[in-house]
Amino acid sequence: MIAGVRGDGIEPSHPDAAAARRAVARGPRRDKVIVEMRTYKTRPGMRSRFIEIFLSKAVPAHDEIGMKVLGPFLAVDDPDTFFFMRGFPDMASRDPMKAQFYEGELWKQELEQVVMPMLERYDVTLVEDPGGLIRWPDSRADAGARV
Repeated sequence: MIAGVRGDGIEPSHPDAAAARRAVARGPRRDKVIVEMRTYKTRPGMRSRFIEIFLSKAVPAHDEIGMKVLGPFLAVDDPDTFFFMRGFPDMASRDPMKAQFYEGELWKQELEQVVMPMLERYDVTLVEDPGGLIRWPDSRADAGARV
C-alpha cells in the first residue's frame, strides 16, 4: 500500500474523501457522471498541432452537445502523449452524444481526415466519478473570459 492512500485508492486527507468512500461503498449509480479517461499517442512531433485543433474545433463542438472536456494533460515523460477526460451526464446519454459528434459534419467533413493520421494510437477507459471529485470547467465562464 502506498503511504497515505487507503486500499480503496482514496487519499484520506482529500476534502471529499468521506463522500467518495460512501459513494464507492454504495456501488455504481446510473445517474452519476460517466467519464472517459482518454490517452492519445501522436506520431512524433504532432502533439502540439493535434492539441491546437482539438482545443479550437473539437472542444467547442463537444460543449455544444453537452459533453464536458477536462484537459489536455501533457505527459512529462513522452513528448507525443497526452490525456484528457470527457464527461457525460450518465451512461444512457453517452452513446447518443458521441454519435452526435462523430456522425456530425465537423467530424466527417473536416476533423476525421486531419487528426486521425496524426495518431499512432489512443485508448479509452470508462470510469465513474462516484464522489463528484472531478471539477468540470464552466464553459460559459471560460468563453466570457476569452472574449
